[in-house]
Formats: sequence, structure tokens, C-alpha cells
Amino acid sequence: MKRREFISLLGGAAAWPLAVRAQQPAMPVVGFVSSRSSVASARHAAAFQKGLGETGYVEGQNVLVEYHWLEGRYDRLPALMADLVRRRVAVLAVPGSTPAALAAKAATATIPIVFAVGEDPVKLGLVASLARPGGNATGINFFVSEVIAKRLGLLHDLAPKAVRIAVLVNPGNALTAEATLREIPEAARALGLQTQVLRASDSREIEAAFVTLARDQADALLVAPDGFFVDRRVQFATLAAHHRIPAAYTAREVVEAGGLMSYGTDILDMHRQVGLYSGQILKGAKAAELPVAQSTKFEFVINLQTARALGLEVPNSLQLLADEMIE
Repeated sequence: MKRREFISLLGGAAAWPLAVRAQQPAMPVVGFVSSRSSVASARHAAAFQKGLGETGYVEGQNVLVEYHWLEGRYDRLPALMADLVRRRVAVLAVPGSTPAALAAKAATATIPIVFAVGEDPVKLGLVASLARPGGNATGINFFVSEVIAKRLGLLHDLAPKAVRIAVLVNPGNALTAEATLREIPEAARALGLQTQVLRASDSREIEAAFVTLARDQADALLVAPDGFFVDRRVQFATLAAHHRIPAAYTAREVVEAGGLMSYGTDILDMHRQVGLYSGQILKGAKAAELPVAQSTKFEFVINLQTARALGLEVPNSLQLLADEMIE
């Protein structure tokens, strides 16, 4: 073999793997949009990845996940969804955020959407029915409205002397705020409680809300479901301790940070289910034919140290009912 031919052959051999790689189809991209911050949501991302893994998809190996963390800035949604749709991601995963689910649905009628919402997805217009969604969206219904009365009742059991209850909602998350305010009056009347509504959509407004409830001599606080509120869990725990106000939250993370109690959906399991449905769609399942799943795992968590600091005695009945008591 002549030297020139040998060099040419080597060059071809070196180039061949690159050519093969260039012909390989690109990995599918999942656009993951959360109302929360990345710093506060590492466990949620891991739970989503676990769900993907149950269908055979491993991030970085055969699927790419593009994470977008809104940090409570719901105004970013229209532009973000338009960009994801323009780039034709394979799936839009929007766990735990009704505004994100609605923005995704408004942005595309073709790209599959996997949501997790607390309100009725049929009434929201996300699906035609729970059993047969019929469009490009499906996901998980995790019952925000249905557990509000239960959360208020548990707060009352834990702080039985509390009569005046402040209810804090995020007006930036309008549908969830409306669902909370719709359910509260009847639940409060059934327990003989009085309520006042406070609103906050940023850190300064949260601080101002605590000043207001202290001035108005509220006996306890019920915090509405909202990803931004959960992200501000240290602020909530600190302010509640400073003002000596018993407070009930939706997520165990706030209790882990020093909040008194939480009752709500198991958020990690919800993220896992969104990952599972996303993986099934990547494998060829149609969103129109995947029934909306009903979240069945709920958590009741009490921080005993916080209860003692507030002078509250946790009855044995609540201790037996709690899924976890944090010392």
C-alpha cells in the first residue's frame, strides 16, 4: 500500500465515528417548568428523574431535561412557553403549578403536556375528562381545594384556643388563591372560626402580612398552597416564631425548616408521577389516552419543638395521626 493511500485510510477511519454520531437522532428534550427555585427544589427534580427512570429514561443518556425555575415570577410564563414550543421540545412537564399548566395549554395544541394541578383539570379546560383527556395534556390532580378544610381542622386541633385565623394567599397565583378563598368560609363556619384574608406575592409583602396579623391580633395563620411560599419557608418559620403565631402549611419542607405543621399531597411522589407520565409519552403513549391520575398520598407533619416553643401541647390523637413528628 502506498503511503498516501495509507494516510487517506487512517483519515477515513478517524472520521467514521464522527459521521456515525452525526447521523444519530438527537435525544428528546423535556421542558420542565416549576414555579419554585432551583435551590429549594433539588429533591423535586430528583423525584421527577426517578419517574423518568421507571420508564427507562436516564437524564443525559437518552433524554435531556431543560429545567426552568420561575421563582414565583408567573409573568415569565408566556414568553417561556412560546420559546419552548418554538424549539419543539418533546414534552412539557409542569408539576405543581396551575399557571404553568394553563400557559402551556395556551401555547400549544400539539406538544404533549404533563401537568400536576390542585384544581379540577376539566373545569380548568386542560382535559375533556379525567378518564379520557382527549387532547395534548394529561397528568395528576392533587386536590388543593379538597384538603383545605382538613388542614384548617388540624390547625384548630393543634391550637384549640385559636379563633381568629388569618389566611394568606398569593394573588400572583390567582386560581389557587381563589380556590382557597372559596373553600375557607364554609370550613371556618363549621369550626366556629373567624377569618381574615391577607395577600402577598413577594418577600416584603410576606413580612408586611405578619405585621398586619400581629396588629389585628390573629390567633393563627393558614398559608395557602403556593410554590413561592414554600420557597420562602425559612422566612415563614422565622416570622411565625417571632410573632408567636401557630401556622399551618401545605408542604412538609416548611415544617422541616421550623414551621409548626403541614398537611397536603406528598409533593415528591407527585413529581415522580409527572416524570413517569413524561417517560411513557416519550415511549409513544398518547396524552389523549392517558387518564388523569388522582394523587392518593398525603402527609401530616408536626414540628414538636416549634409546638413546645409556642406553648402548644400536641394531643395523643394528633401524634397517632401524624405521618411524622420532627423533634
